[in-house]
Amino acid sequence: MEKPVGGGSKSEYGLYQRELFLLITIGFVLFNPTGPKSEMELRLSRIKSIEDIRDGLAFLTEQDRDLARAFQFIRTAGVEIPLRLRPGGFGGLVEIVISQLVSKASARAIHQRFEQYILPLTPKAYLDAGVETWRIIGLSRPKQTTLSAVATAIISGDLEPDRLGQLPVEEAMLQLTAIKGIGTWSAEVYLLFCLGHQDIFPAGDLALREAARLIWCLDERPSDRELKQIASKWSPWRGVAARLLWAYYATKKSGNKSGKSVMPL
Repeated sequence: MEKPVGGGSKSEYGLYQRELFLLITIGFVLFNPTGPKSEMELRLSRIKSIEDIRDGLAFLTEQDRDLARAFQFIRTAGVEIPLRLRPGGFGGLVEIVISQLVSKASARAIHQRFEQYILPLTPKAYLDAGVETWRIIGLSRPKQTTLSAVATAIISGDLEPDRLGQLPVEEAMLQLTAIKGIGTWSAEVYLLFCLGHQDIFPAGDLALREAARLIWCLDERPSDRELKQIASKWSPWRGVAARLLWAYYATKKSGNKSGKSVMPL
């Protein structure tokens, strides 16, 4: 992107870039020819196979030339957009909570200790294990509290993780985020990777925001709100768009060939 004619300071250029990005965002929202899916369609839409990924990529690259350019970069590097579905239920939520604010290596080590000390990995088995076992596994106190709340909610019937896929997105999000310690990002990641929801985009994810900065050549990462706005054009395939941006970021930053290294799970 060229600097505006007439010179100007670095701060002025940054402001120019952000204003341009917002104009692009507004244009995407206003001129989306497909429109949003109905609530019933969104409730039933699931990513289940690599063929679904390909269908989503075909839609996205036709609708958005910037995503088409990013996808071409990924393909040239020999990277595939991964399916990356994970088991749901209590085990899926455990994996997501473990992955919060730790490296992938640390998360894997903690999960391995889970499998060693808590079998089967059920809500009751987790609660029965108790604080000392949780400490040995490597859970911080906040994560112990969060998983206790999740296990209690499942046992009481207040939360039925596998049935969340039958609910409208907003309702599923409300049920998950009602549990202390389960924030928007964790709820979105569960719906996206454990239930295969087709139209979820975790706009607050740092790697997705950085990928957007790289694709649009911005000085700063777009805010959560800005990225959520621009992602609205990618409906009903925002879940595939998220995978594309994660793969782009991984490829651009490190030459990763799997597209998986920066994904949450």
